[in-house]
Amino acid sequence: MAADFNWAVGGEAGDGIDSTGKIFAQALSRSGRHVFTSKDFASRIRGGYTAYKVRTSVDKVQSVVDRLDVLIALTPRTIEENLEELHEGSVIIYDGERTTMQNVEIPEGMIGIDVPLKRLAEEAGGAIMRNVVALGAACEVAEFPIENLDSALEKRFGDKGQKLVDNNKEAARAGQSYVAEEYDADFEYDLETTDEDYVLLNGDEAIGMGAIAAGCRFYSGYPITPATDVMTYLTGRLERYGGHVVQAEDELSAINMALGAARGGARAMTATSGPGIDLMTETFGLVATSETPLVICNVMRSGPSTGMPTKQEQGDLNHMLYGGHGEVPRFVLTPTTVDECFWKTVEAFNLAEKYQLPVYLTADLSMAVTEQTFSPDTFDMDAVEVDRGFVVDDASVEEHLSESGGFQPHELTEDGVSPRAFPGTVDGAHMSTGLEHDEQGRRTEDTEMRVEQVDKRNRKVETATEREDWSPREFGEEDAENLVITWGSNEGALAEALDLLEADGIDIRVLSVPYVFPRPDLSDAIEAAERTIVVECNETGQFANLVERDALVRVDRINKYDGVRFKADELAHEIKATLETGTEATQ
Repeated sequence: MAADFNWAVGGEAGDGIDSTGKIFAQALSRSGRHVFTSKDFASRIRGGYTAYKVRTSVDKVQSVVDRLDVLIALTPRTIEENLEELHEGSVIIYDGERTTMQNVEIPEGMIGIDVPLKRLAEEAGGAIMRNVVALGAACEVAEFPIENLDSALEKRFGDKGQKLVDNNKEAARAGQSYVAEEYDADFEYDLETTDEDYVLLNGDEAIGMGAIAAGCRFYSGYPITPATDVMTYLTGRLERYGGHVVQAEDELSAINMALGAARGGARAMTATSGPGIDLMTETFGLVATSETPLVICNVMRSGPSTGMPTKQEQGDLNHMLYGGHGEVPRFVLTPTTVDECFWKTVEAFNLAEKYQLPVYLTADLSMAVTEQTFSPDTFDMDAVEVDRGFVVDDASVEEHLSESGGFQPHELTEDGVSPRAFPGTVDGAHMSTGLEHDEQGRRTEDTEMRVEQVDKRNRKVETATEREDWSPREFGEEDAENLVITWGSNEGALAEALDLLEADGIDIRVLSVPYVFPRPDLSDAIEAAERTIVVECNETGQFANLVERDALVRVDRINKYDGVRFKADELAHEIKATLETGTEATQ
């Protein structure tokens, strides 16, 4: 793998850290370099430490690592927070004229670049551009052509007028020129550019793009970290395809609106995080009982309660599987990469309509906010298939009428899947209720019908288990003695950890599972391995518990629940330590 370059900007919330990081990430991707980003931000509007990190290479990168080559430090705390990742020769760019940075101490062995960010920005048109001055300085340090930064600045500020774009370009060049003139040094970085064309997007955006591709025409949601970007992406885009985005007054309203749209025949979706899922649970049961196809996206964060809204965790798995009173049939999909968020969203809509069930599309914060580069053909719209399931029309509805002539939306069938009739279908008028009902949707307490309807609804899951492919993704050494199983956003770090482990002579077989219910049978793979480790971001090992129950064996566990995602080098160390000691690793 070609040498990678690790860059970060850090400061206080409200300092423009996110927009600065996005501009640099966009510039790198437009220069034909792969990008993988990571964000550390506080759960507040202003104040509290926040950082945006970018790892880049001409080769694909799938994880962050414990190393920083260039750091833009807007506050002294930024240096303190990243001290363990800085190394000898790391460059720290700061503004020594800023009151809080006047007495800053650059750690031994590192290179401090004192740039008057605010003064240069004011000369270019305004102090607000100080971060862009810093980007120009970083371009000089990394020998990254500043022309690539120009295109990112045009994209970011183009809709605000050419003068603002020109001012930002001037500010960037002021930072570049200052470093070139004041620091006659070889910083040993040279960012190679290529002619490749990459798409840069995060998991939330991939989910939104997948929803549009799948034919979603109604989205309702309430803003909540870290799921808000799904709604942000869809707003203004879904309308171009005849759809609607509604910001509801709360999560209860959001899922109820989506349910109504789905009952009306539209492909509908809502997205939220843990606290919102709690509120949606009552309607979730109504969705399943009324056999309404609906996609519910849960972008997990640290809980319980308000928890840590801007931190990573995979603690909602049990809720996805068992949440709700009574026995509620459902599907739980857990995409494991940013690009898979797109494809699993398409699949979620198809599964929802084919089996007339609610589908939990379960992502997590790390995947939701991570921006990563992909080739455009990764999202091949021509490969998207839309399956609306068992839908009757005016010609076929007659086959599904009762003796009294009423349509039967809950007809008892061998595979459990009943016919659907969209509004306007001749003789297709019907009702459904959250009360137990008969085949026509009329309330009933008949004991025989109750058993038949419960069995029918659950039979749909059995049918899907037989008909669909629930296979995990496999990589690493197929015949390795050591097996690592994971789910969710841990896959990228694990994929890169394999290279580090291989260098130590440790071969690993990896199974990355994008389906939690129904889920693949991993028993044969576990039986073939001498050691099995399950990697996940929660304290109790929720997925490991499922694996043990399914395979009837004990597994080793690597659990992380400090609010920070796994890093490749960290995960390699934990796997090696677990194999050597045979004890659980928790953080």
